[in-house]
Amino acid sequence: MSGAREPGQRTAPGPGLYPAFARVPDLGPSDRGWFIGAGLSLVWTMPTLLSLWELPDFGAHVVGTAMVAVFAMVFLVSVPVIRRTSSRLVRLAPAAMLCGLSLSLVPWLGPDVRWMWTFVGVAVAVSRVGRAVIFPLVLALAAVSFAVGAWIDTDTFLSSLNSAVIVSVSFMMFSFVENITTLERLRSAQEQIADFAAERERSRVARDVHDILGHSLTVITVKAELAGRLMDAGSPAARDEVAQIEELARGALADVRTTVHGYRGVSISGELAAARAALESAGVSAELPGSTEQVPADRRELAGWVVREAVTNVVRHAGARSCRVRLGARCVEVADDGGGPSAAASTGSGLTGLRERVETAGARLSIGRSDLGGFNVKVTW
Repeated sequence: MSGAREPGQRTAPGPGLYPAFARVPDLGPSDRGWFIGAGLSLVWTMPTLLSLWELPDFGAHVVGTAMVAVFAMVFLVSVPVIRRTSSRLVRLAPAAMLCGLSLSLVPWLGPDVRWMWTFVGVAVAVSRVGRAVIFPLVLALAAVSFAVGAWIDTDTFLSSLNSAVIVSVSFMMFSFVENITTLERLRSAQEQIADFAAERERSRVARDVHDILGHSLTVITVKAELAGRLMDAGSPAARDEVAQIEELARGALADVRTTVHGYRGVSISGELAAARAALESAGVSAELPGSTEQVPADRRELAGWVVREAVTNVVRHAGARSCRVRLGARCVEVADDGGGPSAAASTGSGLTGLRERVETAGARLSIGRSDLGGFNVKVTW
């Protein structure tokens, strides 16, 4: 009964002949409910039809019945029309048409046409043009109905009853439409929240998988190159390197599985140990802290992600000979003496994911040239 789109409802462009109709939705539960309720309410047109059929005028029988039938059709389609347009004038059009059709019966029924104005009031009430318009129109319609009854000297009680029915039924339908509209907005908001949550979860999984695989595959690549050189040299240490590669691959697979299920955690101590192994395998001198106690407990996972991503970049991109990791109560910093900042390194998907993770945690990521002459990644909180 309202203009809100039904959840999951398909829409298509409206006909060019009716520019006010931007989209034409399929019939939803609100439309079907309206057709049932409005169809049942049309039983109150029977007294009007009986009054017409009692007249000796054949024109009243044919033309009058046709006008009542058109009146009923306009009333039935009023809410579907209102739901499909954003134009206030078009939303009030069904009420105006109903009023005009009722007045067309004046030659036969005279002032008694006011008994059909409850339908007009309902059409105004469901028009969704705002209380400032709907309330005055409904009250004016009820007042005119009462004035017509007083003018023809009808029983005051009957005139008051008709006006009261117009006001009460119209305002009841207005409240009903307001409730339906609010409910549909809540459903739409719930759908949006669900979409946002799903998108956030997809982003989390993509970011975690990138960070995990990026680090693990970088170390595997470095160790594979080292194992190849050791094999060429006939060194028995090659077997140990191959075994470590297998262990790293199994660990990466387990990490991906637990990340997808949302159970994976990262610790700064574990990442420092992994960083030492990765840097040594790449031939990079590592200067790492001996303790992680200075990092607050609620920041250790974030610090672990920073070390993981920054060290991965050192091994993969920097061409560095040394790497330094510093931990503090307010920050974590990774610096190297490699090639330094570049546009590609600063905007890579790894650092983009790290920036999102850092900002989500309420911290700040800064990237620049280190005092060692290379790349510097620093996160403060």
